[in-house]
Amino acid sequence: MKRSSHRILATHVGSLPRPADLRALYLEPAPPEKLEPRLTSAVAEVVRQQIEAGIDVVNDGEFGKPMSDAVDYGAWATYVYERLTGFEMRDLSNDFDIIKSFMGGSKDRRDFAEYYATPEAYAGPSSRAIRFPINVAPIRYAGHEIIQRDIRNFKAALAGKNLEDAFMTAVVTGVVIGRGEYYKSAEEQAAAVAEAMREEYKAITDAGINLQLDDPLIVNIYEFDYSIAGDLKAFRKWAAAHVELVNHALEGIPEDKVRYHVCWGSWKGPHSADLPLRDVIDLVLKVKANQYSVEAANPQHEHEWKVWKDVKLPAGKAVIPGVISHKTNVLEHPETIADRIARYAEALGRENVIASTDCGMGGRIHPSIAWAKLRALAQGAALASDRLWGRTTHSA
Repeated sequence: MKRSSHRILATHVGSLPRPADLRALYLEPAPPEKLEPRLTSAVAEVVRQQIEAGIDVVNDGEFGKPMSDAVDYGAWATYVYERLTGFEMRDLSNDFDIIKSFMGGSKDRRDFAEYYATPEAYAGPSSRAIRFPINVAPIRYAGHEIIQRDIRNFKAALAGKNLEDAFMTAVVTGVVIGRGEYYKSAEEQAAAVAEAMREEYKAITDAGINLQLDDPLIVNIYEFDYSIAGDLKAFRKWAAAHVELVNHALEGIPEDKVRYHVCWGSWKGPHSADLPLRDVIDLVLKVKANQYSVEAANPQHEHEWKVWKDVKLPAGKAVIPGVISHKTNVLEHPETIADRIARYAEALGRENVIASTDCGMGGRIHPSIAWAKLRALAQGAALASDRLWGRTTHSA
């Protein structure tokens, strides 16, 4: 996995804006013979767009993960239910509150209830009926053909391209939404997901592609379940067990092929109850990964570059700070981006920093703004490289 040995490399977290016609095919849903030719060409296009924007470490935009609406906060996780056995999709009852079901313990949502009741806090309408996955049978991985399709499309798009590195994303083990009816406990169900998802992780790395694990749970569970009581001790007990499960899922996966993404959620709210990075960083670094992706442009977390001044980053590893945000339509100035990068370089060493986004840009921000932000990211990385190496190393 490449590091910033000669200049600051630019990457992103994964999700990129889907073309409208691809979303329409997912909405139908189109049969494979109709979907797959367009999916193949769309992946080729998004790889080209990333290279043209100046991104060094690219991915497939997560285009193989179904998204049917321009605004979609959950495709990074909900895609798994097409690839796992044991889940049944059910219609929600009229009185069921999907947000309250997994965010009911949020101090932020309690303290700012008036805001969260306004349209401003609403992500947007869905073209699909809202259904909920319920575990009703043994969980096994059944997405072998789909992940091989995604790998095939990505490798074809990469062929002959001049770039530094590439990655594909997969949801971390333990993403379990809603009650289960088959396993005796949530922990048993999460362990079954871990065993199943290892097959997807291994397929990606076996193909010679770096794996990014997406894991907002490691910090968001604090807000959802522990923030009202402020019970950090109980949270850390849960988080330690969660890290053990993540590492169990990574058994047999080369550590130097894994990057681990942590974020505090994409909803546009105050985030006043976000867990400080300092309170979980030791556990994050126990995950068997080579690079760690964290939010650094989010106003609640921009100051946390200072945490890395006190933390010993294991030798040979790197941090991927998000230096542009998907939570605002304001376009970051390249100088601001360079300043953010330079602070991380000061704390960690320039070779241990790769510039990125806070989270995925697809489904969270207008495509034209998302791509403008990625271009600004590359420009900011070039400015930071000039400062840190004292020479022009990369054209904006």
